[in-house]
Amino acid sequence: MVCMPELPEVEVTRLSLVDRILGARVQAVRLGKPLRWPLGRPVDELTGCEVGAVSRRGKYLWFPLSRLGPDGIGRLDEGGLLVHLGMSGSLGFADQLPPPGPHDHFEMQTSQGVLRLTDPRRFGAVLWGPSLHEGWPGKLLSGLGLEPFDAGLTGRHVHERLRGRRVPVKQALLAGDIVVGAGNIYACEALFRSGIDPRLAAGKLSRPRAQKLVDEVQAVLRQAMAMGGSSLKDFKDAHGSQGHFQLSTMVYGRAGEPCRVCGTPIRRVVQGQRSTFFCPSCQKR
Repeated sequence: MVCMPELPEVEVTRLSLVDRILGARVQAVRLGKPLRWPLGRPVDELTGCEVGAVSRRGKYLWFPLSRLGPDGIGRLDEGGLLVHLGMSGSLGFADQLPPPGPHDHFEMQTSQGVLRLTDPRRFGAVLWGPSLHEGWPGKLLSGLGLEPFDAGLTGRHVHERLRGRRVPVKQALLAGDIVVGAGNIYACEALFRSGIDPRLAAGKLSRPRAQKLVDEVQAVLRQAMAMGGSSLKDFKDAHGSQGHFQLSTMVYGRAGEPCRVCGTPIRRVVQGQRSTFFCPSCQKR
């Protein structure tokens, strides 16, 4: 069972390095084996850039870059690096790291430490772009839905966006065009807490149940971030610490075990090539 880093893991990673890397000057960049896409800029052109405040959009991290202008005072925008952890990646940031291994495919030496992407499956990416809205970053981010804690994410919004959709509500939730961050673990857990059968046709979800789903998605993601995310296999934050949310799941990964609420055995089905876990008694179509 593979669990890729989702929004909680990416946000935990951001929080674990944002203050430490702010203002760091890039001294050198090393590339390992090719990732999903090429970097998009010669590595020597990144040398001398300063890292700004790291932000997150969906499951992507944005490292803005700038450098001093000709007068030595003003700063010139140099775009930034968009980072995706793929299916099994993690970012480390420390004063010193061990020599790079076969799964370390991007390394940025800075004045404040070494940033390294470790990704055994190589589905991750580090891409340069002129801004978050141009080049590859713009292409990859333009179709994303609302952030889970955006004020515009309401039951009414979700209900309207699901209208007419025949796909199961779990798959609609994972698509990412309505709300980002509700990955497989968190979608299963939010649907359980909402009492919604994951096989329900998305377009049949009522507005009150859509609001309940929004509330539970937000609650699950908050809990996951507070617990450091989920570490089923490879995920660690930039300090090297693992998450613990997977130890408290109600349905995910518990096929055949009794429901913690009613005792009915948890079921597992496959939807869109992803495992879905649910309680057939507590969750209704």
